[in-house]
Amino acid sequence: MFGLYDSAFALLDWQILLMLAIGGLLIYLGIVKKMEPLLLVPIGFGVILVNLPLAGLMIYTPEGTVAPGGFGEVLEGETGVLNLLFHYGIASELIPLLIFLGVGAMIDFSPAIARPISFVFGAAAQFGVFVVFLIAYFSGLFNLGEAASVGIIGGSDGPPTVILTAALAPAILGPVTLVAYAYMALVPIIQPPIIRLLTSKKERSIYMKPQVRQVSNIEVVLFPIIVFVTAALLVPKSAPLVGMLMFGNLLRVSGVTKRLADAAGGVFIDVLTFLLGLTVGALMPAAIFLRTETLLIVSLAILAFILSTAGGLMMAKFVNLFLKEKINPLLGSAGVSAVPMAARVAQKEGQRANPRNFLLMHAMGPNMAGAIATSVVAGIFLGMIVLE
Repeated sequence: MFGLYDSAFALLDWQILLMLAIGGLLIYLGIVKKMEPLLLVPIGFGVILVNLPLAGLMIYTPEGTVAPGGFGEVLEGETGVLNLLFHYGIASELIPLLIFLGVGAMIDFSPAIARPISFVFGAAAQFGVFVVFLIAYFSGLFNLGEAASVGIIGGSDGPPTVILTAALAPAILGPVTLVAYAYMALVPIIQPPIIRLLTSKKERSIYMKPQVRQVSNIEVVLFPIIVFVTAALLVPKSAPLVGMLMFGNLLRVSGVTKRLADAAGGVFIDVLTFLLGLTVGALMPAAIFLRTETLLIVSLAILAFILSTAGGLMMAKFVNLFLKEKINPLLGSAGVSAVPMAARVAQKEGQRANPRNFLLMHAMGPNMAGAIATSVVAGIFLGMIVLE
């Protein structure tokens, strides 16, 4: 007769209950607090799925890695259906790359084109990535691939983080991705104290005319092609990421592929996003997530994000030393690739210091440039680090 010990209730322990609570918290933050709901809701549900005893949706090897297998193994119960999503969608880098295509189809690079100095701020905002990479590696707690994966969180861009970690440190893909997207959602909380610490009210009050230069059609069409070719020649390993981003943008700006751009930036990216979130959540069983290493990733990731924000701010202040018409240094803080949250923070802080300020369109330039810069940095790491 079926009883309590025939069910999975008898297998519940404090670790599983804690992970179920974490999954519930992520869903709560997504639904109630509206913090990155498109990712936190499926990630939270994935966390719950993988931590339900005997559910068998994601099977792990005794060494703690995702078990291999194909459709035949799923039918025979030797591996789970989420194993397929991981191996064919995440480990193969297919889903993150296609998501970047959809992102490109939604992005307007006109503010960055109108103010080319945006790319300087986007590059400077990678400061935290490299500093934390060095700290993580020389601490001896992470190997090269893991250190790069932790550092790239400072760029605050999901797809490059997922692709780099899947390639160089798949064992920590779950916590790295969760932390990366969680910090993106927390940009409005994390950035303002850093901004106020490193800038004076006078600097934040610098007025900038709301209008940006009108960009011609030929500029917006040539931009994705030029950026892709340049990035691929300078950093060949960045070609897949930058190529997908720029291809999606070309669909948007060409004027003749509106249906493709609408599809890529619509239901296509939505489907890929929930598949990514669900699979990433399933990479966090209690035995893997509840480790000291996870706390270290959380701590180093916040340091990377703080330093990246500071790098962009300080670069903007440095550039102002040579400009007759000063720019608001808040544009530098928008160099982190949390689109469009970082630009909105710059707008909010600028208006708080000077109600006449409307910095959003100015800040969107560095924000978009940061997306390109983080992809190039991911390519640098992929080319530099060779796993044995």
